[in-house]
Amino acid sequence: MNTRTRRAFATQIFITALFMLGVSGGLGFSIVDLRQRISVSANNARVLEQRTAEAGRRLAEIGGSVATEQSPEVLERRNQILALGLGRPTEARVLRVGVSAGERLAAKRNAEIFASEHGLVNVPIRFNLGGAPR
Repeated sequence: MNTRTRRAFATQIFITALFMLGVSGGLGFSIVDLRQRISVSANNARVLEQRTAEAGRRLAEIGGSVATEQSPEVLERRNQILALGLGRPTEARVLRVGVSAGERLAAKRNAEIFASEHGLVNVPIRFNLGGAPR
């Protein structure tokens, strides 16, 4: 009878040890999987940062190229090469606008809305270059 009790106790310890081994193995596997996912996410973030930096560099390079091509000296040289016969604008022909083009176009586009809010009448102007009025 004492032998069975000792065997039953040893069996319980053995089963508990196997269970703990399985739980700790599963926990270890899940930790390794989590670390792998973190590593993959970090690598993806690093690649995206590199692509963003490269796109920024290319954008700055293109902006520099555009600014170079729009300089007055380059435009005059192209005018001479292509024989366009264009001249520099005089200051009397240049109109400086104080507001941004976006604000001005938005106000122009939404003039009817703002006019109706304030009780004003907005009459659109049409230019007919081809002949008689319609």
